[in-house]
Amino acid sequence: MAKTKTVYVCQECGAESGKWVGKCPACKHWNTYVEEISIKNSKLDKISFSSKDNRPQLITEISAKNSDRIILKNKEINRVVGGGVVPGSLILLGGEPGIGKSTLMLQVAVEFDNTKVLYVSGEESVEQIKIRADRVKNKLSNTYILSDTHLENILAQAKNINPELIIIDSIQTVYTDRLDSTQGSVSQVKECANIILRFAKETNTTVFLIGHINKDGNIAGPKVLEHIVDTVLHFEGDRNYMYRILRTVKNRFGSTSELGIFQMESTGLKEVSNPSELLLSSNNENLSGTAIAATIEGVRPFLIEIQALVSSAAYGNPQRSSTGFDTRRLNMLLAVLEKRVGFKLSTKDVFLNIAGGIKVNDPSVDLSVIAAIFSSDQDLAINKSICFAGEVGLTGEIRPVNRIEQRISEAERLGFKHIFVSALNKGVSQAKHKIEIHLVSKVNTLFKEIFKI
Repeated sequence: MAKTKTVYVCQECGAESGKWVGKCPACKHWNTYVEEISIKNSKLDKISFSSKDNRPQLITEISAKNSDRIILKNKEINRVVGGGVVPGSLILLGGEPGIGKSTLMLQVAVEFDNTKVLYVSGEESVEQIKIRADRVKNKLSNTYILSDTHLENILAQAKNINPELIIIDSIQTVYTDRLDSTQGSVSQVKECANIILRFAKETNTTVFLIGHINKDGNIAGPKVLEHIVDTVLHFEGDRNYMYRILRTVKNRFGSTSELGIFQMESTGLKEVSNPSELLLSSNNENLSGTAIAATIEGVRPFLIEIQALVSSAAYGNPQRSSTGFDTRRLNMLLAVLEKRVGFKLSTKDVFLNIAGGIKVNDPSVDLSVIAAIFSSDQDLAINKSICFAGEVGLTGEIRPVNRIEQRISEAERLGFKHIFVSALNKGVSQAKHKIEIHLVSKVNTLFKEIFKI
């Protein structure tokens, strides 16, 4: 017989309480507790998705031959998840509405030739999904489409079809009979995710979950959802630009520093195998306020364009604004320029932008940021054949960055003639490269070197 229990659940973090409280003691948000009735059915607890006897095994006797990764046709996703998806893994993909999450996952589903895929949608009918699938112009040989939100029915259909890959769009639309709360509530999201996790592990089926995000940019639902899954991916980008970035936030089977870049087109999302050529401006004019940075995300080096604009503050209160770059780090670099070099920027507005609408956290772009700011302030253009790779310290020294050889090789491949790096980078050999390598140690000597070229 089913047991009922009334609890109050925080809709922000998932914390439970026996009574209503105004302020959540866990996440400190106000008026987030909602009364929910949970139904615990003892019969459902005994359901097993696998016929295997679950007993402890000696680690030396466990065979990993069934854990070979499933290689996706999409090379960008393969790189981000660590070289293919691991069977039995649970992967969560989050992103803003309209950014292309469903399109990306549908492309993954229909690109398989010999792998059986089940695509479940709780937001669209099968006819609507078919229209989108025709738009991406891929084969549909082994892709099954199901429009349903009832979790028990979804898993029953999955056991009948026995797919190797399941995509659920989205986790917030799915509900289970185990709980009496509404779809999308914290309790439903957490319970559904736990059941799907058990299904994935016991049947060795890879499952992709698409998740909505809230107004703060975090994945909607309890934080425990991100702890449950094996991999968390964020799909981001400005809808005013055609580029989309796929980032790894958590990955139990690979690196979390990988980056996938896509280009939105009328036929879907196209992989960008060489982002440097797209992110660099094709304008051949020497304009002040621009500098090129050699950065690395994961194992991939690429070059990006830093744009800066320095102007007199109109109302005596200078603005500091950046797009794609940490504003706090920008303020730090401006303080270094004023203290160590003698630039008087306290009465000037400073605007910084990374071309292409992408976000970069690599500290190696510091050198190009201060070069672009100096160029805009003095209205002196930097030669288009120069690029930079170096971190700036608080004392004004230029610190070394990792994998400098890859950055230099990428700049050389794209036709740059000069690259400025830290003098402390060890192992840098001019003899290996045709590009001229300039070693600098202090910020105040950098600008003299730039304008000699």
